[in-house]
Amino acid sequence: MSKTELKGSVILNPVPVVLVTSRNKEGKNNVFTVGWTGTINTKPPMLYISIRPERLSYEYIKESMDFVINMPSSDLVKAVDYCGVKPGRKFDKIDDMNFTLSESTFVSAPYINECPVNIECKVKNIIPLGTHDMFIAEVVSSHVNEDLFDENGKIHFENANLISYCHGEYFPLSKKAIGSFGFSVMKKKTLKRKSLEEKNKKSKISNKSSSGKKKTSNKKRK
Repeated sequence: MSKTELKGSVILNPVPVVLVTSRNKEGKNNVFTVGWTGTINTKPPMLYISIRPERLSYEYIKESMDFVINMPSSDLVKAVDYCGVKPGRKFDKIDDMNFTLSESTFVSAPYINECPVNIECKVKNIIPLGTHDMFIAEVVSSHVNEDLFDENGKIHFENANLISYCHGEYFPLSKKAIGSFGFSVMKKKTLKRKSLEEKNKKSKISNKSSSGKKKTSNKKRK
């Protein structure tokens, strides 16, 4: 296959898309959308976000030295886009999107209840890079919807209906895996057994989730 050579640019795609919440010392909250984020260390658990200095969230986070990464589901895609294009200095995006906030455990920034996964972060270092500054942070706590766990405590992120960002567009993540870590060297018998086990686990989680929705629906009728 022939290639087209492009000048140096950031074309890494797709990337995760998240909502980042922050709070300044006056107690004012803000949220904005971030596509430049990722894991950078295991012990201690650390990640990063990159922010333009002119953003309101940059000001809040540099002041408090903490933030929360909220991982949105597909039904929040409009809110994700809105929070990425509307400036926090002119709009109350949290109120506009009817987000429900909860107080975090270890950081001042609140988290968004509507997002299935929330990650509390404390900033350890800020590195100026050019158009953006990189905020390197330690993960100090996480909040995950209970219905994403199986009986063994494994988190099934595929059931959270998460979204990704790719070249200006949002895409839902597939629920069907095309492989798992180490499958390329796994024996066929082991691979088959693990595949069956995973299928059964997903079925149980799906049934559990459906059961929960029915119970909620019945309560509303009463």
